[in-house]
Amino acid sequence: MSIDLGTPAVLSPDEAEKAVLLAAPRGYCAGVDRAVITVEQALDLYGAPVYVRKQIVHNKHVVRDLESRGAIFVEEIEEVPAGSTVVFSAHGVSPEVHRQAAERDLKAIDATCPLVTKVHHEAKRFAAEDYDILLIGHEGHEEVEGTAGEAPERIQLVQGPDDVANIVVRDPEKIAWLSQTTLSVDETLETVAAIRERFPALLDPPSDDICYATQNRQLAIKEIGKDADLVIVVGSANSSNSVRLAEVALEAGAKAAYRVDDASEIDEAWLDGVDRVSVTSGASVPESLVEGVLAYLSERGYPDARAVHTAEESLIFALPPELRRDMKARDRARAAAGPGTTPGAGA
Repeated sequence: MSIDLGTPAVLSPDEAEKAVLLAAPRGYCAGVDRAVITVEQALDLYGAPVYVRKQIVHNKHVVRDLESRGAIFVEEIEEVPAGSTVVFSAHGVSPEVHRQAAERDLKAIDATCPLVTKVHHEAKRFAAEDYDILLIGHEGHEEVEGTAGEAPERIQLVQGPDDVANIVVRDPEKIAWLSQTTLSVDETLETVAAIRERFPALLDPPSDDICYATQNRQLAIKEIGKDADLVIVVGSANSSNSVRLAEVALEAGAKAAYRVDDASEIDEAWLDGVDRVSVTSGASVPESLVEGVLAYLSERGYPDARAVHTAEESLIFALPPELRRDMKARDRARAAAGPGTTPGAGA
C-alpha cells in the first residue's frame, strides 16, 4: 500500500524512525505497455499459439503470464512454423530478421518500441550520409543487435570509455554516435565525452537517444536513493534498465541496493538496522510485483510507502499498424454479422 503525498522532500531526522519511499514514475513505460498489449491482442485476435521472437520485454513474470495464455517464445525465426503469426519484441530486430520472416511466409507484427525505431532510422540516415557510427551499448543486447543490423558495415560497438582507444574510423571528421536506449544516462554521457575528446568532430544524434522512461526512473531513484539505508529495485536480471537503477542508486549515495524479481527474492538480513527503504521498478515491471514488495515490508513493521513524484508521464503509443488493421476488420465483421454471432478469429 502507498500514500501519495505529491512531491515530499526527503524525510527529516525528526520524522518516524522507519520510512518507505516509493519512486514515481516507476514500472511500465509506454513502449513496454504497447508490446505486452500487442501480444495479448494478437492472442485474442488470431488465437493461440502466437510466436514471439525473444522475450517480448525483459521480465520473466510477464513472459510466464503470456506463455500461460498461449504465447510461445523462441530465440530465432527458424523455430516458427511457416505461415504462423510472430511478434517482434520491444527491443527491435534487424532487417535480416524481417527478411527471414517474409521468406517463411510469417504474419509478422512488429512491437518494437517507437523510440528504438527512431534510433534505427538515425542509423540508416547516418549510414546513407557515409558516416562511421559509434553505437554505445552492451554487446549481445537485443536492442544493440537490431540497431547494428541496420548498417553493419558502418556501425561499431563502444561499450564504455575504455573502448574509446580502440575505435578505428575512416574519417575522423565524419563520425556520429547513437546509443542503446536503456543505458545509464550518466554512463552514456561519460562515454560520449571520452569519444569527443579523441574525435572533436563527433556528431550528436538529432535528439537524446536515452529514452524518457529510462531518464525519469534514474532521476527518481537518485532523489529517493541518496539518503536511503536500502534501495530495492524490482526487475529481472536481463533488464538493462533495472540493473542500471540499482547502480544509479549506489552512485547517488544509497548505503545498499539490490535488484529482485519479486518479494520472494528479498533477503530479510538486508533489513537489519535499516530505517529508510526506497523502492522502485524497471520499465518492464508490472505494478503487482512492486505491491508484493511493499506488502513484504509492511509485514515486517515498515509503514505505508510515501510516493515521491519527480516526473509525470502521459505518453501512449498506438498498437502496431498491422494489428490495428486486423482488429478493425474483425470489428467490422462483427458489426455486419449483427448481435449474437461471433466471426472466426482474424475475421
